Amino acid sequence: MDKTLLKGLRLFEIICAQEDQPNTIDDLAVASGLTKSNTHRTLQTLIAAGYVEKSSHSGGYKPTLKVFELAAQRLARLDVRKIATPLMRRVALQTQETVHLSVLDQLDVIYIDKIDSPNPVRAYSIIGGRAPAYAVATGKAMLAFQNAEYLNRHSADLVRHTENTLTSLAALKDELANIARIGYAINRGEWRGNVGGIAAPIFDGHNKVIAALGISGPLERLTIENMKRWSPLVLDAARDISRESGYRCGYFGESN
Repeated sequence: MDKTLLKGLRLFEIICAQEDQPNTIDDLAVASGLTKSNTHRTLQTLIAAGYVEKSSHSGGYKPTLKVFELAAQRLARLDVRKIATPLMRRVALQTQETVHLSVLDQLDVIYIDKIDSPNPVRAYSIIGGRAPAYAVATGKAMLAFQNAEYLNRHSADLVRHTENTLTSLAALKDELANIARIGYAINRGEWRGNVGGIAAPIFDGHNKVIAALGISGPLERLTIENMKRWSPLVLDAARDISRESGYRCGYFGESN
């Protein structure tokens, strides 16, 4: 095991547990059993990573809200899966295609739930599996609502998977702007050449995108015309999940 990492985690746990007042280096060294120099170095790492800050009043150290933000994201993901299940079933029943519930992780999506199509030829995926967010519908639906710098940080990671993959940052941003306008995203065989999809974002009570719901299947069935035909169903399901997750803004594309 990485002893340095364990020391850092232990020190961070001590800081979080002492809620009454910020801790000094002396206090933390005693509580953790580390030397003062080790304590100082570890604190500087935690500060640089955004988990700890130094109080301007007392000079002691206290936790930031970053750990709360991470925990809140995790809880939101667990909650949205439970809320989404009946809506996913509704979409699956009406479309007869595979339904995915995805979350965003950097420039990937992670599939956290799915309902397989009953058709023998269908989109293949596994729960816990990943796909490039910029090349699948659920990913683009979430990327469309990230801040302006999000894609800039990952622009070097845009790689071609099929002839339809958007690898130009400018072109991708244009498409994401259109997705944000109409409320849903379409995948035209950008990850797997013969697989398409349509998806809409899911928001929480803080107006943050926490997931996306979408359908996927072979392009011979999911033609552009059919995906547009299914768009109101996907949007309605995503809207209902968002409302149950606390979202109150009501916006889901200019056509609604």
